Amino acid sequence: MPDDPDADGLTVGQVSTRLCVTVRALHHWDEIGLARPSLRTAAGYRLYTTGDLQRLHRIVVYREIGLGLDKIGTLLDDATADVPGALRAQRAQVTERIERLQQLGAGLDRMIEAHERGLLLTAEQQAAIFGPEWNEDWPAQARRRYGHTTQWQQYAERSASRTPEEWQAVTDAVAALDRALGEAMDAGVTAGSPEAQRLVERHREVFASYFPLTRPMQVCLWRMYEDDPGFTAHYDGVRPGLAAWFRRIVDADARAHGIDPDTATWQ
Repeated sequence: MPDDPDADGLTVGQVSTRLCVTVRALHHWDEIGLARPSLRTAAGYRLYTTGDLQRLHRIVVYREIGLGLDKIGTLLDDATADVPGALRAQRAQVTERIERLQQLGAGLDRMIEAHERGLLLTAEQQAAIFGPEWNEDWPAQARRRYGHTTQWQQYAERSASRTPEEWQAVTDAVAALDRALGEAMDAGVTAGSPEAQRLVERHREVFASYFPLTRPMQVCLWRMYEDDPGFTAHYDGVRPGLAAWFRRIVDADARAHGIDPDTATWQ
């Protein structure tokens, strides 16, 4: 702050306006001895001189770069204080905070993109991970249909932090479950049996990679799978009749837990 010949005798309010500092802060700095006004009126009101303003300006600058008031007092009053060293140390801390904020910004960008796109993989990565039957337009279609739901938000937040390798692991788990379902059907596993209940539980665990799946939601999901030609074709491609077979197993598991499959809702 340049010298101001009109500065001597400024009130707390005037200094507050000039330095964009609250009156409360000025009073506090006075109380702790950090920046005391040199003058007082006969009535006891504080008045700041040009020298006081120069000290206050340094306090404001030091505070803006993140120094604590104790450290600021030392730098201002201790003739042996290493001011350049203290500022370099503070610069290093600021640099670290900037890096953390940049990482946070990048994470927010991914989160926003995941909510808008659903899947943060290139077309080539999608084809390599999900196979030749995969349609890269499916995530956009799903967002248009389900983007307003809590489950889409949960899916997007998982997708934002998931690497291609992690998506490959999810895909492998889904494929392994499909094989297990087909083998269980071939083996004659019946609805309501312990093996069938384990498969139902495994399905919920695998599906949790996308969003948490309750038993009522699982019933609704398989109702949709059986009614949707695309999903039915996928499961019947694993074993003819697999979609309907596993729907029966899911329904039986729901009944065992007091849920009526005919009235189950997405909750």
